[in-house]
Amino acid sequence: MDMKTRGMYVCRTLSYKGAEFEVIEAPLEAEMEAMYKKAAELWAELRVELLSASAFHRNEKPNPSQLWRMYWSSHQRFFRHMCMSAKVPATVRLAKQALKEDKCVVIGLQSTGEARTEEAGLELDDFVSGPRELLLKFVDENYPLPEKPEPLQGDESVKELQRKRHSATPGVSLKGRVRKVAKWKPASDGESDEESDTDSGHESTESDDEYQICEICSSEEERKKLLQCSCCGKLVHPACLVPPITDLVPEKWSCYSCKEKTDEYMQARRAYIEELLKRYEQALQRKSKILDIIRSLDLPNNPLDDIIDQLGGPDKVAEMTGRRGMLVRASSGKGVTYQARNTKEVTMEMVNMHEKQLFMDGKKLVAIISEAGSAGVSLQADRRALNQKRRVHLTLELPWSADRAIQQFGRTHRSNQASAPEYRLLFTNLGGERRFASIVAKRLESLGALTQGDRRAGPSLSAYNYDSSYGKKALMVMYRGIMEQDNLPVVPPGCSSEKPETIQDFITKAKAALVSVGIVRDTVLGNGKDNGKFSGRIVDSDMHDVGRFLNRLLGLPPDIQNRLFELFISILDVLIQNARIEGNLDSGIVDMKANIIELQGNPKTVHVDQMSGASTVLFTFTLDRGITWESASTMLDEKKKDGLGSANDGFYESKREWLGRRHFVLAFESSASGMFKIVRPAVGESVREMTLAELKNKYRRISLLEKARRGWEDEYEVSSKQRGRDKAGGSTFGLPNVESTILGKNGRNHN
Repeated sequence: MDMKTRGMYVCRTLSYKGAEFEVIEAPLEAEMEAMYKKAAELWAELRVELLSASAFHRNEKPNPSQLWRMYWSSHQRFFRHMCMSAKVPATVRLAKQALKEDKCVVIGLQSTGEARTEEAGLELDDFVSGPRELLLKFVDENYPLPEKPEPLQGDESVKELQRKRHSATPGVSLKGRVRKVAKWKPASDGESDEESDTDSGHESTESDDEYQICEICSSEEERKKLLQCSCCGKLVHPACLVPPITDLVPEKWSCYSCKEKTDEYMQARRAYIEELLKRYEQALQRKSKILDIIRSLDLPNNPLDDIIDQLGGPDKVAEMTGRRGMLVRASSGKGVTYQARNTKEVTMEMVNMHEKQLFMDGKKLVAIISEAGSAGVSLQADRRALNQKRRVHLTLELPWSADRAIQQFGRTHRSNQASAPEYRLLFTNLGGERRFASIVAKRLESLGALTQGDRRAGPSLSAYNYDSSYGKKALMVMYRGIMEQDNLPVVPPGCSSEKPETIQDFITKAKAALVSVGIVRDTVLGNGKDNGKFSGRIVDSDMHDVGRFLNRLLGLPPDIQNRLFELFISILDVLIQNARIEGNLDSGIVDMKANIIELQGNPKTVHVDQMSGASTVLFTFTLDRGITWESASTMLDEKKKDGLGSANDGFYESKREWLGRRHFVLAFESSASGMFKIVRPAVGESVREMTLAELKNKYRRISLLEKARRGWEDEYEVSSKQRGRDKAGGSTFGLPNVESTILGKNGRNHN
């Protein structure tokens, strides 16, 4: 605002005169609806499979947190692709209709599916299905598998392992002389060692190369006549063994005891590795089975290639995207081929500009732009261009960012144009797709606030902004109703209040749906009286998370998805309507609410801009927000009179003392949220509402009105003395003095 007053910040806005803006609903065709339903069921089954696999292979990669991050991000991208593909028939129909009316068409989307195409390879029978390739990649890279066991190595390695286990221990003779275990060495030039006394306890240093002791008969014999075990190092006579050895022995010979132990070890090791290998192969088989199911699933083609093909191919459609190649249907009509977008005459860097020129010259009457083609490209009906036909801008896919959405809209609405464009925003009738509109709607409001100082300045998509305070409250009310913690404030869609069994049937289906997308956790299937009923919990962080609800909603079959979304919208409408009736609707303008608002003193000029002459004026107000006993009693009586009150409405006293005294409140149930509004003597109505459980935990109901009156009036008077009185005699409660600054332009103040 300060920069604007200085003339340093200018936001030019092109007039929208002549431009048409329409939101078009593209309902799912029967084939697409069946496809979507099967895909949603597959994702639910895949989630159960991954839960069991990750629990069984707990210590394997990927770790559970990483696995579920990848799962939900892939889940969202998959169904975003499905929503785009569902709008292709409507897009083609609208484009052909515009061409018949002598107009030209610009189709805006964000993702081209090039990565999925490259992953699928170049030899294809039909266009690549982006959702299928995405799902195949996720399962292939993230399905939990146990580590593949290494195959058993040869006997040499086993004997080496045994040798390490049986570390050579010194042999002891009958005479008590400690001898070193003999090791074969080549003939040397008579090395000798000095031997210390046997009582000294030191190791013998006498040369024992020529004579060693047999471990079986304990007789001393020449070293070369004894056999030494390659595992434990024992020295024995061949004749002392049972049975004795008379043949030639291998260089690495093992005694019978070591060989027996080695065989036992080998057998146990083999059994262990076979078990590991069996587990690995079973997991691999389950993974392969899932991949085969995904490959057999009927899923839509890449929307970009599909649209180009249905509108006449690359010769009729100008493509301004970031991808390097595209799939084109073969001239024979069977199969598709992958070819580069550029030709010998046009480099890859200039291919988008070349396509743009063909569109502006009227040689191609349909243009498709992605995020890469949403900046620096002018596609309006320019008076200098040959193609001055009116543009019909179809938005197939909204970007995540509001400024990118504005960038893409601005390609066809620019200065010096012969006619303003027609904007057509396409949405399916799927409730979950409103998630993407909700994000853009919320950020478009922010963009308007940044660029023009007014959040209502941008294109109006406010009807799709569900991530608001009322949206969060509506979500909590809906969750509590589905989990049967409270009654639903509206009758669910497709149900009748005269037939309670229909409502119960919907609640059961809704609960099962929320379980399948991971919103309801720790589920248990009831027995006995509760047979067939689900019990579980929704974590606190999910109770108000509208974004997560809309994300997960995408993964449900269309029927229950739309019914849940309609229930959410119905509750939201009720909350907003009640807030409007009660005068509490937040319309975006900050209001100062109090019983008495008085100007304190005269307005004071605190700053005058030397360049523009604009002044900043400070107004100081005194607010009296206290509620007298008479006003509080009237509020309660009106509630009862209108029949809107509940049995728990009334005056309450705090169970604990605060600052040496107990406090009194008036509590009455809100018809919109089912929560209790709290009115206090000192500050009036509290912004925060309480549940009945919290209210009863902190306060006790007062049955005697006289006791409530004395306590209320006493607290009212005490708070009045603590805050002090202003000159006009009004009480000052709650907030301190509120200061409001009003900025003037060109030396004049604007209120």
